[in-house]
Amino acid sequence: MKKIFLFIVLLSVVSVVFSQVESNFNQASIYQYSGTLAGTEQLKIRTYIWGQVKNPGLYIVPDNTDILTLISSAGGPTEHAKLSKIKIIRTADGKEEVINVDLRKYLDTGNAKLVTILKPGDTIVVPGSTYYAFTKAVSWLSQIAAVLSTYIIITSLNN
Repeated sequence: MKKIFLFIVLLSVVSVVFSQVESNFNQASIYQYSGTLAGTEQLKIRTYIWGQVKNPGLYIVPDNTDILTLISSAGGPTEHAKLSKIKIIRTADGKEEVINVDLRKYLDTGNAKLVTILKPGDTIVVPGSTYYAFTKAVSWLSQIAAVLSTYIIITSLNN
């Protein structure tokens, strides 16, 4: 009877731990653009977007694409995105440059000057909010607590 009970407890802990694993795999993470715009051929650039967007990955976009368009192409920000702290990592002439973008301010004011135009190879990072980091930490701690409580139950049953 003890072995059955231990098996059920262990199985429930394992299922809780594995149910928390998120899958961010997206088969459609590359946006392809081809054709012309107003009869003019468009050059394409590669950009990368990571972090709190629905479909992170590599995007091939027209050369005059702005950060708002790229984030929208990536499915938009997640509910945990911190739009006031977006970073563009740009490498030009062998130098790395980090550009801070505050899309929250753009959404509040409508000032189009706050929306940066992307360059080839730009990497956009949309960070998560403090609340998101806190919930991740609490989730991790609760999983550790479940494993520890299972260990305590198993050791107490063997005594």
